[in-house]
Amino acid sequence: MSMRVRRRTALGKALVLGVLLTMTVSGTAYANTVAVTVKTPGATSGPTTIDSEISTHADCASGLASGGGVDQAIGTGTGVNGNHVMGSSPSADGTTEYTGTPGVVGTDATHWLGIGGTGGMLNSSFSTTPYALCLSSNLINHTQVVMNKVNAPTTASTVGLVTATCPANTVLLGGGVRTTPASVGNFKSIASFPTFNNAAHDFGKKAAADGETNPDSWTAVGWDAGTGNSSNETYAYAMCSGSGINVSGVAVKVHYSEVAGPTTGSTGQTATVGCGPTDGNLVSGGAAISGGNVTTTDFTGPGSGGDHLNGSFPSDSSGNPVADGTTTAAYWTAFGHTGGQASTGTHTDAWALCANDGV
Repeated sequence: MSMRVRRRTALGKALVLGVLLTMTVSGTAYANTVAVTVKTPGATSGPTTIDSEISTHADCASGLASGGGVDQAIGTGTGVNGNHVMGSSPSADGTTEYTGTPGVVGTDATHWLGIGGTGGMLNSSFSTTPYALCLSSNLINHTQVVMNKVNAPTTASTVGLVTATCPANTVLLGGGVRTTPASVGNFKSIASFPTFNNAAHDFGKKAAADGETNPDSWTAVGWDAGTGNSSNETYAYAMCSGSGINVSGVAVKVHYSEVAGPTTGSTGQTATVGCGPTDGNLVSGGAAISGGNVTTTDFTGPGSGGDHLNGSFPSDSSGNPVADGTTTAAYWTAFGHTGGQASTGTHTDAWALCANDGV
C-alpha cells in the first residue's frame, strides 16, 4: 500500500472518530439529570369528629420537594360525602406551615403535607395519605417556596382564587393549596394547578393548557358550600427553582386532561394524565373539580356546593397511586367527588408537570 493511501485511511478514521466524539459530547450535554423519587408514609386515619381536620406529612430523605400530593379513603355508605381535601402543601419540617406575609416564605423544603377535613358526615374508613416528589438535579439544587393568600370565599358557592408567581429568572416546578379553618365544615380546597401570570391566562384565573411550556405561577381555589364565612382563607404555593441558577435550558411541559363528571350525588370521578417519552420526568401535578373549560375560560366552580376533591397524586396509567420509593412515576391522577346532591356540568381536571433540565 502506498504512503498516500495509508495517510488517507488514517485521515478517514480520524474524521469518523471525531464525529463520534462530537455526537457523544453533544448527547451528554443535553441529557436530562432530573430524577424524582416518590415518598409516602401511608395512610393516617381520620378525622373522627365533624368539622375538623388531620394533618400528615411525607418526607424527602434526599433531594428537595418539587411538589406533592394527597389521596383520601372515604369508605362506603352515606358518610362518603364527608371527607375532603383541606390542603396539599409544602412544609419546612413536616409540621410547620408556610403562612404569614405573602412572598418567598422558605427555601429547600423537604416535606409535604396532606391535610384532610370533614363536614357533617363521618365514616370510620376516612384517611389521608400524603406524597412528596423528591427532586435531584445537577442544575436545580436549590428551591424556594412562594406563598400568596386571599381572605375568600366569604359567600356561598363562590370561588376563592389566589395565585402565587415565581420570581423572575426562576422556573416553576410544582405547587400546592391550603384552606382554613377546618371548623367551617363546608369549606375545602377544590383546585390546585399550574398557570401563567399573563393576560392570556387572565393572570392565573385560566389554567395552563395541554402542551404549554414553562408556566410561572400556581393557582389555588377554595370553595364553601355553606353560607360563607368571613374567616375563610385560601393559600397558593408555587415551588420554584432557587435564585441564581441559570434555568435558560430548562423545559417544564404541561399535560392536561379533563373528564366530565361526577354528576350523580355521592359518586366520584377520576382524571389521569401523564408525561410523554420526550418530556422529561414527572416533577409534580395538579387537580381540580370545576365547571369545565378551565384552560380557555376563567375558573368557575363545580355544579354543586358539596362538590370536593378527594385526591391529587402521582399514579400509574390506570390511576392507581404509586408506592413509596417509586422512581418511575409518569402519571398524575385527580379524584373529584360530589356531595349528597346531583351536580350539573361538573368536570374533574388533572395536570402533570414534566421537566428536563437540559444539563
